[in-house]
Amino acid sequence: MFVFLSKLLPLFVYPLGLASVLLIVALIVRSPRRRWLILAALALLWLGGNRWVSSVLVRSLEWRYLPSAPLPPAQAIVLLGGGTRPQALPRPLAEVNEAGDRLFYAAWLYRQGKAPLVLITGGGIEWRGPRLPETEAMRDLLVFMGVPAEAILLESEARNTYENALYTRQLLTARGIDRILLVTSALHMPRSVRLFERQGFTVIPAPADFLVSEADWAALTYPDPRQQLIQLFPDAEALYYTTLALKEYIGMVIYGLRGWL
Repeated sequence: MFVFLSKLLPLFVYPLGLASVLLIVALIVRSPRRRWLILAALALLWLGGNRWVSSVLVRSLEWRYLPSAPLPPAQAIVLLGGGTRPQALPRPLAEVNEAGDRLFYAAWLYRQGKAPLVLITGGGIEWRGPRLPETEAMRDLLVFMGVPAEAILLESEARNTYENALYTRQLLTARGIDRILLVTSALHMPRSVRLFERQGFTVIPAPADFLVSEADWAALTYPDPRQQLIQLFPDAEALYYTTLALKEYIGMVIYGLRGWL
């Protein structure tokens, strides 16, 4: 039930969901307050879809663990799930999604000799319907990129990041492994590092899939009135990035209340 509620309830807090709730209430309420509800919904969508707002929120998370060069070696590379779409018609094979850069980075780290083992962690959620475990799709793509199948270990039961860390510890402790390169999206790294450290790992963050680079930030702050005028208007991508950042902050609060961080 916790997993289901953790996916459902935040939908009413994200800008799009909360704005929708406010507009529905505005349709029901017959009073002068409906105007304020509509204005609040529009303000939420404008702020959530504002490039400045989304970039500041995303950057506040992504830039906490900027990668060092070069990364030190470890006993294993732990790759968190969430980077693929399953092989299902009409797709001829499993595909990477927006977070798929983590697969390329994990394969690159392995081929650089940073660790002799890649553990992929991530399972399915039962109420989303039957499908192949995501870890199998990720394994096939890693093999395609040159990682030997015998160097890959799968953990296919975890339903959230806490379980990623918990089940990874159970698998790797049996192998005497406690020093890991942790590969996930940069936005997700702050919460992930704390969870894996709580499980006793020495964590070397290896973030991928940066949504705000130095070039992006320079463009955002470029003092050209045309650039700044365009950035005043909301767009769908910025709204999506704001939602991703809020998801992480909400996750930190919930995980902290449960004593997981």
